[in-house]
Amino acid sequence: MVTPLLQIGGTVAVTAALIAWTGPTVRWALRRLARRREARHPEPLRRPLQVVAADVRRLGRQIALVPAGAPMARRRALAAAYDDVLIEAALLLDVASDLRSAPVGPARDAARLRLLADLQEAGLAVEA
Repeated sequence: MVTPLLQIGGTVAVTAALIAWTGPTVRWALRRLARRREARHPEPLRRPLQVVAADVRRLGRQIALVPAGAPMARRRALAAAYDDVLIEAALLLDVASDLRSAPVGPARDAARLRLLADLQEAGLAVEA
């Protein structure tokens, strides 16, 4: 008589344990699948437009205020950073840009000015 009661009690206990662990197990599996999906398809990290606009204005001022005796490496580094920020702003605002492919020199300067005008036309405040 005791054996059938133990079997029924064991069956009920196992069934209750399975029901109790189903929710956490499903949540764990879904989190794992989401992590795998994110690892395979990471979302590109983009900075907010306000931060990019502030960098455009800051770097524009820095380039305009480079002292006369400053090393050429500093000028080139500032110009490269300014170009990168302009291209980032163009991507955020969906403005066409040929700045990346323009050769260094007067052609790049002209492309930079065109991109600045296009960004300003798109509504970005490029001058403080």
